[in-house]
Amino acid sequence: MTAPTARTGAHVLAEIASQPDCWESAAALAPDQRGLPEPGERVAVVGCGTSWFMAMAYAALREAAGHGETDAFTASEMPRTRRYDRLVAITRSGTTTEICDLLTALPTPSVVLTTGTELPAARLADAAVDLGFADERSVVQTRFATTSLALLRAHLGEDLTAAVADARTALRRTVTGLRDLQQVTFLGQGWTVGLAQEAALKARESAQLWVEAYPATDYRHGPLAIAEPGRAVWSLGPLPDGLGPQVTATGARVLGSDLDPLAELVVAQRFAVDRALAAGLDPDHPRNLTRAVLLP
Repeated sequence: MTAPTARTGAHVLAEIASQPDCWESAAALAPDQRGLPEPGERVAVVGCGTSWFMAMAYAALREAAGHGETDAFTASEMPRTRRYDRLVAITRSGTTTEICDLLTALPTPSVVLTTGTELPAARLADAAVDLGFADERSVVQTRFATTSLALLRAHLGEDLTAAVADARTALRRTVTGLRDLQQVTFLGQGWTVGLAQEAALKARESAQLWVEAYPATDYRHGPLAIAEPGRAVWSLGPLPDGLGPQVTATGARVLGSDLDPLAELVVAQRFAVDRALAAGLDPDHPRNLTRAVLLP
């Protein structure tokens, strides 16, 4: 009889820990990448799951930086009748059915962020950004997603030095003190709404926790009803004025820090893995999930 595999989360923990180095590499690559959106172009950004949430963050960042109208879609829901100057697709596996179908169907000039130029999505696109150094063995995405966003932030002209330093700080933050939380709601504003969605997905995938995610200001419009002792609201970025005290008054905890929000996502990733391991789950191979989704 084969002995059971130890549920150490070794792959995902190593991948989480490598993110500061990956972001530095992405920032160095950004200026030389051809095919990425130019200022003034009308752009659609697509992905599935985690990659969709990175698309949401990039779209908000690009518009806020004044580079042009930018819309984010999960690949299956992108309106195919809209006209864009460029399509940006994010796909770790490079094989995701919805991404490949979209690249095949649309005549829009396209660029793919993936883990190899030989992959199907890369061959279908007009240009490809090879982030193979950020590929992962774990089913759960961590460093590929954040490295994709780091490269796109750098391409917008951001200096990621502080974000990289904050990510190193995030790797030292204690997360074991959060094992008693029964429920967590992640909040964001602007580009961090996508990060909040991603943080919640990590906790659902890895630890099977009850987690939700909302734009921070919208949290008062209903979700505040579930706040109570033993639960938490975790903000990726500053909270709207007055919301922190309102949450604290319910008995729920308010979590978050002044780290770059992408670095705060690293803390949330570590929280998800810690909770999975504490529950005896395998965060490298969550139940019902595969590394890539291929539809018939």
